[in-house]
Amino acid sequence: MSDRVPVLKIGQVLLVSIQVDLEDQIVLDLQDDLAERIVATGANGVVIDITALEIVDSFVGRMLANTAAISRMLDAETVVVGMRPAVAITLVELGLSLGGVRTALTLEKGLALLERDRTARTARP
Repeated sequence: MSDRVPVLKIGQVLLVSIQVDLEDQIVLDLQDDLAERIVATGANGVVIDITALEIVDSFVGRMLANTAAISRMLDAETVVVGMRPAVAITLVELGLSLGGVRTALTLEKGLALLERDRTARTARP
């Protein structure tokens, strides 16, 4: 049995706080769980908190980009928060730009970014 990453709902946002080492099956389960929760709740935003990750590799980088792409296809924007400087440096060195993934330094800033997006969406005619 593998560990599962909890997906918590805060208003119209789903919060994923990664506190475990990401193995292949955990990532696949997370992507399935998150996609199901987006559809079930109608959430329009996803925050992925990677504060606990000290090291990333190309697999984790691709996982973040793929998870954001899946969420976007389901009409939910993704913000990755809590990235450590060493993680950012590693991702750049690996040539992973995380296209389509927005980042914020803290959870509060990530939630504020999604709220601004939601407000802008609803203000459009």
